[in-house]
Amino acid sequence: MIVRALYTLAWWCLLPLAFVYLWRRGRRQPAYRHDWAERLGRYPAAPAGPLIWLHAVSVGETRAAVPLVQALRARHPDHAILLTQMTPTGRDTARQLFGDSVTVAYLPYDLPFAVGRFLRHYRPRFGVLMEMEIWPNLLHRAADAGVPLYLVNARLSEKSLRGYRKVAALVRPAMARLARVAAQGEADAARLREIGAAAPVVTGNIKFDMRLDPALLARGQAWRARFGGRPVWAAACTREGEEALLLDALARAALPADALLLLVPRHPQRFDEVAALLAARGLNAQRRSDWADDAPLPASVQVLLGDSLGELAAYYAAADLAFVGGSLVPLGSHSVIEPCAQGVPTLLGPSSFNFAEAVREAVELGAAKQLPDADAVLAEVGRLLEDETARAAMAAAGLAFVGRHRGAVERVLALLP
Repeated sequence: MIVRALYTLAWWCLLPLAFVYLWRRGRRQPAYRHDWAERLGRYPAAPAGPLIWLHAVSVGETRAAVPLVQALRARHPDHAILLTQMTPTGRDTARQLFGDSVTVAYLPYDLPFAVGRFLRHYRPRFGVLMEMEIWPNLLHRAADAGVPLYLVNARLSEKSLRGYRKVAALVRPAMARLARVAAQGEADAARLREIGAAAPVVTGNIKFDMRLDPALLARGQAWRARFGGRPVWAAACTREGEEALLLDALARAALPADALLLLVPRHPQRFDEVAALLAARGLNAQRRSDWADDAPLPASVQVLLGDSLGELAAYYAAADLAFVGGSLVPLGSHSVIEPCAQGVPTLLGPSSFNFAEAVREAVELGAAKQLPDADAVLAEVGRLLEDETARAAMAAAGLAFVGRHRGAVERVLALLP
């Protein structure tokens, strides 16, 4: 109790800085300056009737939640769905994916008065937290209010575990207030038990159950038709520092002369920065936002900059192979499941701790290749663009890899009311 009081005091001390941070982020991303009242637990009118709440912190978690949201709506057609995030990009993604069929809001900061307002306002029947969202005051207040919370699709890397060990006195009592915990894998479950989760159940990763949007697949295939038969590779979800590494390696690599790069930065606030990087290197780049869907892509364009939201599946659908970002820098990689689910041969760099088990298996099955640096990535891009047979084998392995893991959503639903 004393530790949580100190934690709450720290939140009060840092609260002004949190709003300074939002204001500063708003210089590049104006949405950060909107809806501040929600950060303190004040919201517009709540939907009438019973409600189920699901929290997905940002873009990746929101996309991962799609099959679960669909399953919850099918099981509870008389319930409204509330989907909360912490970032504007996550919020925008939720609106693109679900439109007006769900209520979208920010989860408040983890202050007792704010989370208390949130729970009283929406009165959820139960809540579902995606992946690893542990907010001590929220967990305690929800349990005290009789709102069961379920942590699902939970993953915990060894690196993150070391951080949680340092605050075990705060985290362990909070974990004990969860109704159930569903872990992605056995290693995740073991780590979750160490920080206080009671009897976590291994249900697998619900990202394997995602349903590909036919409209996005068709859009990507239509783009491909307008690329003029060129070899195409995607560098998706790239993070700060990675684009420079890839472009330096590209300048040294022996790729087909007409190869087209689809470069898709992870965060929208970096779109202009990456555009400037391409211009500084003398590359002929076309921004997706300036390219009409019905226009051919000029043959002189070397890079299509993916400065759009909600179209990642289309970029994968338009590519012969893909590099997954967050892996050449020490950020643990983004998901290899999404390209593999489309049968897209997948490459990544050495850092993959966020998806260690999935990457290990994808590599073992031949669906993905993990490489030590950017030059090795580009060398493999060049080899695969010239080898259709190797690409076909990786594509088939990717589809098999995803297929063997389907069913996580049903296993998670078995734990929920």
